[in-house]
Amino acid sequence: MGIVSDGKKAVSLVRKAVQSRSAVISVRRALAALPPHPRQHYRVAVYFADGDVNMYQIRQWYKPLAELARTWPVVVLSRSASGAQALLREQGAPPVAFVPTVRDLERFIGTQDIRVVLYVNQNTRNFQMFRYGRRWHVFINHGESDKMYMATNQYKAYDFAFIAGKAARERLGRVLWDYDFDHRAIEIGRPQADHYSGRLPYTPDARRVILYAPTWEGDRPSAHYGSIASHGEALISALLRAGTYRVIYRPHPRSGVVNAAYGAANQRIIASLAAANTADPSAQHVFDDGPDLGWQLAAADVAIVDISAMVYDRLAADKPLLIARPTDPAALIDTHGYLSECEWLDAADAEDVTTQIDRVLDDENAQATLHTWVSHYFGDTTPGAATRRFHDAVARLMSEWERWHGQDEEEEIEDDLDDDAEDDDVVLGA
Repeated sequence: MGIVSDGKKAVSLVRKAVQSRSAVISVRRALAALPPHPRQHYRVAVYFADGDVNMYQIRQWYKPLAELARTWPVVVLSRSASGAQALLREQGAPPVAFVPTVRDLERFIGTQDIRVVLYVNQNTRNFQMFRYGRRWHVFINHGESDKMYMATNQYKAYDFAFIAGKAARERLGRVLWDYDFDHRAIEIGRPQADHYSGRLPYTPDARRVILYAPTWEGDRPSAHYGSIASHGEALISALLRAGTYRVIYRPHPRSGVVNAAYGAANQRIIASLAAANTADPSAQHVFDDGPDLGWQLAAADVAIVDISAMVYDRLAADKPLLIARPTDPAALIDTHGYLSECEWLDAADAEDVTTQIDRVLDDENAQATLHTWVSHYFGDTTPGAATRRFHDAVARLMSEWERWHGQDEEEEIEDDLDDDAEDDDVVLGA
């Protein structure tokens, strides 16, 4: 068995190497067909070391970065061939520099005037970029939530962190020792929420629109947040029976990778939506597995989500939501933030989901509580406010860069003068 296993591993490694080599060649050909990057053009870089599997982490930043690039040109430093391939294919992605090796990275940044480097995740290869000083390294993350990932000591590795609001500041404050929050943590809200728009895949009518966006089943009890098997089939059946709702179903793409039964329940929901559309074409229910996230959050009258980043994506829209309460008692629930006062949907109430939907839509107290938490997490959510804070934060760092750069130039001039004086002393002494 050991020999067979080793043989399979060897074949797998060879296959991956061939695929990687093929991807590198493909990316280089695609870039060669494009105009070369202008020298000394880019001021902001987004460092992305991941492959295509984690494109969702950078994709949500496309529109905010496009706005930013009007003032400070932006480029993505892509370290992975599959990631670069995806970036080159996707509409709206920033310009891409493919820098798979450290030598490639050094060559490219040597031709540019990059002053701010943004990071959307905690990839260990970020450390390779930290070696380059005389520029600001800024963690911007890929979402807002109360997960453990959002409050790690890794924040200290960056010069600055752009955070959503007071909730993030408090979350970090409970974990980080000796961290200068006043200087290094800059609140910007959620700029992505200024772009919650897009073409609807249905024609709006009198139906109430319900977004159901569950997460996957999780790979350990503490992360068993997925509700497809416990809530999903029952609530979808209830909504379809009512006949007055339009469902947008957006399951996590990893649904079923650990638990086949969970994946089977997901497929049954997809099939039930298709059957409902066949029976009544005017229903226009949507199975949404597209790359874009935004229009769903803005269009839904009520969103039903699991404990995941989707809670906070919807919260930024300042519109009603229900959160499926995990049925596994081992699932960890943060009780410091919004989850301490949210509107829960228990599995036992899934069949009566229409009553729960009416409740959150009609309850003024629930709406007031929601608005309070929205402000706590994201500050001012008036359209355009977060984008302005994002731009102001970058402008602040650009000014800081100018100040430090000016000091460096003054020190270089003083050093040159000192060197000249020493040379004069040598001549005079001779």
